[in-house]
Amino acid sequence: MTQPVENQTILITGATDGLGKKVALDLAARKAGVILHGRSPEKGWAVVEEIRKATGNRKIGYYNADFSSLDEVKALAGKIRADQNRLDVLINNAGIGPGPAGSGREESRDGYELRFAVNYLATFLPTRLLLPLLRDSAPSRIVNVASAGQQSIDFDDVMLENGYNGLRAYRQSKLAMIMFTFDLAGQLKDSGITVNCLHPATLMPTSMVLETDYFAGTMDTVAQGAEAVEYLAASAELDGVSGAYFNGKMRAEAMPQAYDREALRKLRELSRRLTRPDDTA
Repeated sequence: MTQPVENQTILITGATDGLGKKVALDLAARKAGVILHGRSPEKGWAVVEEIRKATGNRKIGYYNADFSSLDEVKALAGKIRADQNRLDVLINNAGIGPGPAGSGREESRDGYELRFAVNYLATFLPTRLLLPLLRDSAPSRIVNVASAGQQSIDFDDVMLENGYNGLRAYRQSKLAMIMFTFDLAGQLKDSGITVNCLHPATLMPTSMVLETDYFAGTMDTVAQGAEAVEYLAASAELDGVSGAYFNGKMRAEAMPQAYDREALRKLRELSRRLTRPDDTA
């Protein structure tokens, strides 16, 4: 039986700004134990104090990691496994947007295309590493914050070395998150861990959207997006629901490649090769 929210420990990546911060604040107000992740210790601990003061909830923690480095991602997961005795919900929210139109291709510290690395590989790796903790806390949930903006993966040029476009890079990384969701849900069937993903809301006024000029402006609010994420994370209506993609709070269909078993296999093998989740050295 799922624990009441106030008895849960919930990890939110990318929780010091925008959507992640709002979700953290809302779940803290519901008395959950909330673990924030960010990449600036000063900002991260300031947000912890802000949420504690706003909610009166002292069960708020913070871990730091730059998701452009897989070594830092691996260290983050190791620290959480060492420190925490349970993890009821993992919300993979951290990510970067397409950047300004016309900006050039960037690489992560590991030499991978930056958006694929931060948005997808830094979701795949910690999720794999935190599965033992999630299993021990079952029934538990994984929520991947994806997007309705999706683009098929070209497995001959995953790192977009030819004809780079920031919007394509972003959309490819978000489809990869959805594909990972479907693939992992199948692997975890009957484990007590559910895995779902969503497009939370359209063009919220977050830094990710505001820093790019690919779009004409904003549309939905951060509160709308947060409500959808919290629905997947904590609603009893979704007990036992796994392997689904949502647009807001409604079930939806992702791009066709997300349902292609051969594409899921290729992505799984590529992800393992790039991140080495079983390499503890």
